[in-house]
Amino acid sequence: MKILSNYPAEVLILLFLIVTFIQSGIDKLLDWTGNVSFIKEHFKNSPLKNSVPFLLAIILAIEIVAGALMLIGVYQLYTSEVKELAILGIELSAITLIFLLIGQRLAKDYAGAMSLAVYFIIAILGIYLLNQ
Repeated sequence: MKILSNYPAEVLILLFLIVTFIQSGIDKLLDWTGNVSFIKEHFKNSPLKNSVPFLLAIILAIEIVAGALMLIGVYQLYTSEVKELAILGIELSAITLIFLLIGQRLAKDYAGAMSLAVYFIIAILGIYLLNQ
């Protein structure tokens, strides 16, 4: 398979992030009320408590767009070795992770904030490899 022989690490990182962000977006869409309720409770003592639905909608939109760009980017890597959309998708996923980190820190959920670091490192590695 040409794609894995030419860009194995890049494609695997893209697939990991595609699954992560598309699944997260679909979960938010299918259980919007449950997600808003859970996150409102999580942020009840933070400055974000009154903005949860709006901010969650922004995160949802960016997750779906990032996932779609990365999915198209994998296809483009395979068919024409074009990297731009894949890079843009990973950059959007890294920005989303920074937004999530800010939220976790404001909610004083330091363990949750720390767990985001793994995803962020993977995203940065993907950006680095695709820019080679």
